[in-house]
Amino acid sequence: MTTTTQSFDYGKWTAQLPELSKKYQTASPYPHIVLENFMNPEVLKACIQEFNRLNETDGWINYKHYNEDKRGMNKIDLLPETIKSTINELNSPAFLQWLEQITGIKGLMKDESLEGGGIHQSTRGGFLNIHADFTAHPHHRNWQRRVNVLVYLNEDWKEEYGGKLELWDRKMKAMEESVLPIFNRCVIFSTDADSFHGHPEPMTCPEGTYRRSIALYYYTEEKNVVRRATYYQARPGDGSNKLLVRLDNALVSAYTAVKGKLGANDKIVSGILKLFSGKKKK
Repeated sequence: MTTTTQSFDYGKWTAQLPELSKKYQTASPYPHIVLENFMNPEVLKACIQEFNRLNETDGWINYKHYNEDKRGMNKIDLLPETIKSTINELNSPAFLQWLEQITGIKGLMKDESLEGGGIHQSTRGGFLNIHADFTAHPHHRNWQRRVNVLVYLNEDWKEEYGGKLELWDRKMKAMEESVLPIFNRCVIFSTDADSFHGHPEPMTCPEGTYRRSIALYYYTEEKNVVRRATYYQARPGDGSNKLLVRLDNALVSAYTAVKGKLGANDKIVSGILKLFSGKKKK
């Protein structure tokens, strides 16, 4: 394994693997870990500057329906150089090897299409209801989704802005951990069918302040793949919202099936979801 790179210090993080892997694999409510100062901060600051310029491009996908309000970009050829090189590092053989050791999951594979991932951002009022992620790649029938890596790019992010990543127990009875999305903090977690997470409260950051992340998903090749679309869950006390959450789940499930069978992309179908499942949270 390479000892260092421009963006990720393999020497530093490999030395901690025995401790980190034990912490990850025994974590509750499901295997996960939160790591500080994850990458070279100068590289991530350059990524932020590139994010700022991307606001004027037309490559964004609007994920806006009852259960979420955010934007994403997953076309690698549309991404600026530093963001692209950072993603390429986190998809490199060396990083995959490191990720296998911390998670204990062998045979992890990158997704060059960045399906559902790439870069994400949301601003005031943005949210993402509690959910478990889609379990299989829509365009690779034998790819089981296994691990998420989220790297946050939010300098000077304040507690009162909200946007904390919430980790809920597997029965959706209680939140067990919340993570403020501050600069150079990384969250790695296993994506089981009941790894419930999200940031469901609309953010209160100033207009023009963004919650940003690099989001990468990793897979293993399996003979018997469990296939299910992203599955949103109402929280205890959400009351009448439960019916609307379920309705949106049905729409998302139909959308995922269409995408898998016809090769439709997120940019096209997210517009359909917005028409049928618009939401204004208060």
